[in-house]
Amino acid sequence: MGILSESAKGWKKELNMISWNGAAEKYDIRDRAPEHEKMGKGITLSQEEAEALYELLGKTLKK
Repeated sequence: MGILSESAKGWKKELNMISWNGAAEKYDIRDRAPEHEKMGKGITLSQEEAEALYELLGKTLKK
């Protein structure tokens, strides 16, 4: 979906939609190596969790 940031070593923090074993898609935020051969720890959010985060960020960023 998009890149949030990039480190000096080329790793990118990305937002992607993922699905494991045919389950519902989730939002996934994590660092990935330049060729996606490795990835760091991250977080996955359901649609409902992503919407709640969006609302919280909207309130926080407007201050």
